Amino acid sequence: MTRKFAPVILLFAAVLSLVALAQTDTAAAAPAAPAAAPAVAAPQPGITKVGIINIQGAILASNEGRRDLEALDKKFDPKRTELQNLNKEIEDLKKQLNTQGDKMNEDARSNLVRNVETKQKTMQRASEDAQNDYQQQQSEIAQRILQKMAPVIDKFAKDNQYSLLIDVSQPWPQGQVLWFGLNADVTKQVVDLYNAQSGVAAPASASNSTSRPTSGTITPKPAATTHKPAATPTTPTAPPKQ
Repeated sequence: MTRKFAPVILLFAAVLSLVALAQTDTAAAAPAAPAAAPAVAAPQPGITKVGIINIQGAILASNEGRRDLEALDKKFDPKRTELQNLNKEIEDLKKQLNTQGDKMNEDARSNLVRNVETKQKTMQRASEDAQNDYQQQQSEIAQRILQKMAPVIDKFAKDNQYSLLIDVSQPWPQGQVLWFGLNADVTKQVVDLYNAQSGVAAPASASNSTSRPTSGTITPKPAATTHKPAATPTTPTAPPKQ
């Protein structure tokens, strides 16, 4: 399952900036209140408290994210089945071409080759369209959740006096963080706070994990175009399991 939220993650800084700006505007508009004792002790001078958070993992691990992404997967099940069936047709035709092509007359073999190529082009276009549609809807889900999660992260960081929270959704060397201690990871704490605020119940069919999601695809791998029968029969490639 594809879990690529890069365009959404890039919006995170902007979202937090809007949160901070809104809080500043609210504070400026509100009447001055008597100073209250701080809820937590002020950090010692010279000490910087740094934490790390996997934004991508937090979105996926939230009850809302798991619920909505499961629904998205189910929505694309018919298209996934359609592409797998088309992939099987192509592999069967390729097998026929490899095993019987040298026994066919030129016209029959040429027609079979064209049939394979036509179906491959059809599947390629359908695969790309489905993948783009899936990723667009997936990004929309992630962006919606991130916009609601940003104020939770902002409040958590301020309440716990963090000077810096670093997103580690991308591992090194794609990301900038080479190493961190597990005690610096606040992803689960943020997810728990967001779940409590959202009121969305945990889906029964999903596991509560904040690990970095893996990349994948909803479509079977297109078969290579065949122009001539191979010298020996080839084994059809089964569509990948979803």
